[in-house]
Amino acid sequence: MQDYNRRSIFLRSSGLSHAQNTASESTLLLDGGLGTELARRGCHVSDALWSARALLEDPAAVERVHLDYLEAGADVITTASYQVSFAGFARAGVSRANTVAALHESVAVARRAREKHLARAGAARAILVAASVGPYGATLADGSEFHGNYDLSFDALVAFHRERLEVLAGAGADLLACETLPSLDEAKAILAALGGFPGARAWFSFTCADEKHTAHGEAIGECARLLDGEEAVAAIGINCTAPPLVTGLIREMRGATRKPVVVYPNRGQKWDAVHRRWIGRGAPQDFGAMAREWHAAGARWIGGCCGTTPQDIAAMRAALA
Repeated sequence: MQDYNRRSIFLRSSGLSHAQNTASESTLLLDGGLGTELARRGCHVSDALWSARALLEDPAAVERVHLDYLEAGADVITTASYQVSFAGFARAGVSRANTVAALHESVAVARRAREKHLARAGAARAILVAASVGPYGATLADGSEFHGNYDLSFDALVAFHRERLEVLAGAGADLLACETLPSLDEAKAILAALGGFPGARAWFSFTCADEKHTAHGEAIGECARLLDGEEAVAAIGINCTAPPLVTGLIREMRGATRKPVVVYPNRGQKWDAVHRRWIGRGAPQDFGAMAREWHAAGARWIGGCCGTTPQDIAAMRAALA
């Protein structure tokens, strides 16, 4: 069994290298929604800290969700650090030291889940822990991650992301999940922040408004084209976007990048920023059938975001087997 205790995002781990090298032939299955799954199980995640509230108050619940996704067949589990930031935690009355501890704990919880799953399975398989890096808008808790119209300079945005990346870089994750990015500018800011951490690897995924554009309005194909030559970028794609838009977005990206295309849409509901909850049931979704469609369109890293469940990931695993 591989020595996962020594792995970090500074290392080209065998699991990540394998995932990149075989992206054209095989599929890497991501997990599904974390915050919404915690809410479904009775955890309080409706305040400004979202899933990070459970990380602080009930890390065992977070670990159980990770385990359930691994049991469903996920190859990648994403940490509960999406909403963890120094600015956001300070507004919630959490000290800087405890924010650092929460970032480390988010990775530690996922690593514990991985080790428990591997011990139960009785056999080694490559499982990656991705440290979630949410957009600046997430820390505002006002829904601005779904449009990206921030009252913030580019340099300030770089500084915001660098502060958190500096901690996550040494926390022991295998790669970073820079996700729900509403704009190309925010992706560029994260890239600039990553410049201080040689060897770090991350996927970059955008939330999108239609089959061609990010939430902020940039062409997704142009985003993929500009990120394609960046060594730090392991995969490029979309997340927290309505499922019917995904196939068109894959086609736009596939023609613009040689890197793996990563897709993990939400369930098709709408975010209510005032009451901090997803509303509507969303259209019935056959995630197994959609996973096959997305794979045929060119996606190779596939999973789910808000509203998706371990059962949806199991359906994807079965469909892609």
